[in-house]
Amino acid sequence: MSIICIAGPTASGKTALSVALAKELGGEVVSCDSMQVYRGMNIGTAKPTQEEMQGIPHHMLDVAEPSEDFSVSRYCEMATPIVEDILARGKPVIIAGGTGLYMDALIRGNAFAPCPSTGMRERLEAQADAEGMEAMHKLLSGIDPETSARLHLADRKRILRALEIYYETGQTITAHNQKTQQKPPRYQAIWFGLEDVNREDLYRRIDSRVVTMVENGLIPEIQGLLEKRIPQKCTAMQAIGYKEFVDALSGLCTIQEAITQVQQASRRYAKRQLTWFRRNSQMHWLRRAAGEQTQEILIRARQILADFDK
Repeated sequence: MSIICIAGPTASGKTALSVALAKELGGEVVSCDSMQVYRGMNIGTAKPTQEEMQGIPHHMLDVAEPSEDFSVSRYCEMATPIVEDILARGKPVIIAGGTGLYMDALIRGNAFAPCPSTGMRERLEAQADAEGMEAMHKLLSGIDPETSARLHLADRKRILRALEIYYETGQTITAHNQKTQQKPPRYQAIWFGLEDVNREDLYRRIDSRVVTMVENGLIPEIQGLLEKRIPQKCTAMQAIGYKEFVDALSGLCTIQEAITQVQQASRRYAKRQLTWFRRNSQMHWLRRAAGEQTQEILIRARQILADFDK
């Protein structure tokens, strides 16, 4: 199989398994993480270190500035030529990460709704500032009830994007997505999902990882971003593990309170990630028992790949 997807929640061991498979198969890794694309955001995003990469080429890391507005469409525009290049060189592609939306879109080869620069986004931004997001969410619900229902009131970016697409194209995001899903996928892939047999094992690793991030310099990393005048409201700085410590640095809470908040938010995010990936009927779940190491998971993945190639 030329394309292998390794999915799963945060702290589930995706990096270690992707590197192990890439070493064994002679492949390269394409990161699929919506926050690891940002330069200078290394510790808080658990971006793989050079030591963890073990000499395996990794792509789609450090491809955007934290101040930039990154999106699934931009991810696919950048990642697809990389995937094509690796395949053209006769190597397997290991797509690894926890951002299910990005991974699904890359494999499907989604065509995205156009986003012309007509000033509509600016007008919607001004309207949102004047009327509030509750009014904008209500406006969207009258246009596209399905999209409105799945977007939280606080998700300003996606609410305004959905409205922009409708006003620019006359088509809702729901209709656009339905047309896209009817097309055959661009790539055929084998999917591996990482999950713990005991969810509490995952939660303990998440809690420990947050503490380790702080010990490894997460707060100085955030201070450095703030010193570069990265807007606190931009997408990157609203990531779990950053916004909480920005609040702590602003005196809104203590460092310990921020640590607890990040741990709680990360556990909730892990649950959402698992919910997303469980919708994939092609997923081969590699469930980690307590104490199991990457090598033991690799053995099971290897067997599935062997059966797939028969």
